[in-house]
Amino acid sequence: MSESLDWVDTHCHLDAREFQDTLAQIVGRAKSSDVKALLVPTVKASDWDQTKKLVHQYSPQIPGLVYTLGIHPLYINQAQESDIEALQKRIQLSLGDPRFVGIGEIGLDYFVEGLDPRRQEYFFHAQLDLADQFQLPVILHVRRSQDAILKALRKRKVPGGIAHAFNGSHQQAEQFIELGFKLGFGGAATYDRALQIRRLLLEMPIESIVTETDAPDIPPAWLRGEGGAFNEPALLPKITRQLADIRGMDHREFAAAVWQNAMQVLPRWSSLMTSNTNSTIAS
Repeated sequence: MSESLDWVDTHCHLDAREFQDTLAQIVGRAKSSDVKALLVPTVKASDWDQTKKLVHQYSPQIPGLVYTLGIHPLYINQAQESDIEALQKRIQLSLGDPRFVGIGEIGLDYFVEGLDPRRQEYFFHAQLDLADQFQLPVILHVRRSQDAILKALRKRKVPGGIAHAFNGSHQQAEQFIELGFKLGFGGAATYDRALQIRRLLLEMPIESIVTETDAPDIPPAWLRGEGGAFNEPALLPKITRQLADIRGMDHREFAAAVWQNAMQVLPRWSSLMTSNTNSTIAS
């Protein structure tokens, strides 16, 4: 019998179209797997309303279900410059919503072909400016763009966040940590060939690590070859146990550490969980 622990998924696209017909089952399996906290980052302006609605709809099943608002670099061709002003207004309105915890998913992607780097940089820098203005943490998409993102962060006073699916060098990882960021690890580390990611997971201080699925993307190694198999938050406990094993840590100790890290870097999330706990005690 496996141990019962509280798990935190810092990056899961519950609003993805792959889940739209089975979302209730996806959330139900996450709940049954003791995923108590889960962050849904938005990727384009047209998602903002629906994601907020989804998060509030399913929060009775997952008490720590939260969201962030942002424009992803892979969706800049669908974005308008006016979306930045709309995002600013939406953030202002969302500050009263305890389930809104930051800005994201934002960043730069220099791997995917056909994305205008200057247009990416416009939306990324504008959103970082909003993070600075509102003093909100950010969820970063960092793909072959570590140095450019670090340079942009150093020009502002962004209060940290999470470098999602991190796969940079040891030196770059240390620089993100120095700027107040945690590093997201998930299913990619379950592959034997993922030597660089495993090395980072092993070498970085435990205080810098958070867990994620990026569901429905980045499925763990045991799903490889299963046609049509998507990643989902219910797989997080098995993924996290494998991450703990790579570090040679007790599963309970690792789960408690990454939970604390996620709450520390996203203070509004921590406040929500504290409020939930107090409400449970009071009742």
